Amino acid sequence: MASVFRRRPAVRSTVAPLFSLALALGLFSAAACGPSISSTAGSSSNMSAGEPTPDPRVGLRAGKFDAASAAWNMRLVSSTQPTEKFVGITNSDLAFTGPYAIQGSYNGYQVWDISNPSAVTLKTSYFCPASQSDVSVFKNLLFVSGEGNSGRLDCGAQGVKDTVSHDRLRGLRIFDISDISNPKYVANVQTCRGSHTHTVLFDPKDPDNVYVYISGSAGVRSPSELAGCVRLTPDKDPNSALFRIEVIKVPLAHPEQAAIVSSPRIFNNLTAPVRHGESPADVAEAKAAAAAARAKGGYTAVIFGQERVLPPQFTTPMLDSIVKARGGTGPATGADSATLRTALPGIIAKMIGEQPSGTGPRPGPTQCHDITVYPAIGLAGGACEGYGFLLDIRDPAHPVRIAAASDSNFSYWHSATFNNDGTKVLFSDEWGGGGQPKCRSTDRREWGADAIFTLTDANGTPVVVRDAGADRTGDKMQFRNYYKLPAAQTKEENCVAHNGSLIPIPGRDVMVQAWYQGGISVFDWTDPRNPREIAFFDRGPVDSTRMAMGGSWSAYWYNGNIVSSEIARGLDIFELVPSAYLSQNEIDAAKTVHFDYFNTQGQPKLVWPTSFALARAYADQLERSKGLSSERLSQVRQALSGSSPVSMQVKTALGALAAQLDVDARSSKDAGKVQALAKSLRDLATS
Repeated sequence: MASVFRRRPAVRSTVAPLFSLALALGLFSAAACGPSISSTAGSSSNMSAGEPTPDPRVGLRAGKFDAASAAWNMRLVSSTQPTEKFVGITNSDLAFTGPYAIQGSYNGYQVWDISNPSAVTLKTSYFCPASQSDVSVFKNLLFVSGEGNSGRLDCGAQGVKDTVSHDRLRGLRIFDISDISNPKYVANVQTCRGSHTHTVLFDPKDPDNVYVYISGSAGVRSPSELAGCVRLTPDKDPNSALFRIEVIKVPLAHPEQAAIVSSPRIFNNLTAPVRHGESPADVAEAKAAAAAARAKGGYTAVIFGQERVLPPQFTTPMLDSIVKARGGTGPATGADSATLRTALPGIIAKMIGEQPSGTGPRPGPTQCHDITVYPAIGLAGGACEGYGFLLDIRDPAHPVRIAAASDSNFSYWHSATFNNDGTKVLFSDEWGGGGQPKCRSTDRREWGADAIFTLTDANGTPVVVRDAGADRTGDKMQFRNYYKLPAAQTKEENCVAHNGSLIPIPGRDVMVQAWYQGGISVFDWTDPRNPREIAFFDRGPVDSTRMAMGGSWSAYWYNGNIVSSEIARGLDIFELVPSAYLSQNEIDAAKTVHFDYFNTQGQPKLVWPTSFALARAYADQLERSKGLSSERLSQVRQALSGSSPVSMQVKTALGALAAQLDVDARSSKDAGKVQALAKSLRDLATS
């Protein structure tokens, strides 16, 4: 049975249901993040130690390409603006292969050569509009998501006007990038709810295929457009496209034969979770907006107790239908408008799944926003709108839910990240859907944040190390703490927790994360009860007078640098700077980890090659934790003062020192780290 964790009760939030409602209507697609110093764009000063006070991120000058910026313990290496066909279009997620960063965009994707991080060049671009063009790579294949109603099979810019059209693309595009300068569009797989995001999973037991998990949160398309699509709930029709994900099997030798092979119902037996209400500021703003809309003849509806303005994209098609139903032509009349106002409460209740009084609780989520697979431990983390899931993925085509967590402080479970040992999982909450300012000084710290869980076995015992062969049917998640960007942002800056990845610092859980216009935050969550920011970068708002979308959609570590997809400004590359929280040796050790390709939703196991940097990093950590005596640390550093190749005399000394560390570990308060240092010395001695 799946375990369910719940935080304290609270008033239900209207944000996540509204976000899902808007997606269902196709209205938008959202993502889905020393002394005080600030500087102009292109030249950010850095602070090497001490948390800056006051925080230099507060009060930065606005501007699209000339905003002021602030950095601490990291440095902006380069900033590259979009190419012509992508200017002014939302940049989305990132994937990497070899020396290239592939940047998704609502107009397709751009391939950047980042082999020289300070001088990024365009390798190629592919114009193919669709929302949101989430991207992933595997060997010679590139996968691109499409969810909105305007994406076309032929990649045309004209969109799709008809309600039902066989020109529409909602699903997964597949490209052959064997020649990355000339991508070839080889296949697409259509799905009933499109693909908001997707996840690529490779199973070594099945080397001829790769699997793609599709997370599509839009409304179910008409069966007249795609046969087999059913909008009814599973209790009314077992073929329902709701309450399931799609699994696509892609034959590597023949990707054109890719097809859906299963539709696992991982949402069964869940009810809608309790969520928090809006902040007082948002409640007051919503009331004022509703009053203003009503005064001008606009349409509003009460959704979970809060009156909301309904946009024309939602109401106009309904008015057109009313006119058509009475056999009329031309614009809607006052009577048509009155008919719509009368019908709206029932329409809204049906769309958001409100249950009539006395008929039981509302059902839980019908789809995941994002799924992160970690094949090395046989688990996936599903960020599934109202819940965080643990999934057993040892059978790639048939993932099984083994645990679920809900939290009244979470509005919209967005993405997941495991630590490298597979003993913890972090979920992000995209409160506000990515388009709202949720990092204001008035916003609660627990809202729009990350939630950190430790994994336990069926008996509640913390998991020490998780591997792919372990039994996981009784795994549970135990909540530990939240992490939220510490710096308050303005009401003109969309800001909430978003996409990030681990940084391969040995012996620690360190993550870089995008926060839209909150910038980029690097934080240490080794101690899950006390996560701590250790570096950041931020710019001022895109516009100081109104909300204008921008900021970091995703920030990922890839082969020595942090690469960020900036929604409005292009592609940013950063490097970490040594500080009291992160030594140069730790940074050097992180840079020894190399990926041939990287998708953050397909989390790889981090493995550090034998190196002096690795051993020195452990020594620095033991000095920081006081896990070894200063005398022993001095001996270790003296032994590590050389470089490769290692002479036989040095190897003998390293081996002897490793034996001494084995003894030291018995009495050290940081025994595990001492053992890791001993192993690294022994590896150097035998290399």
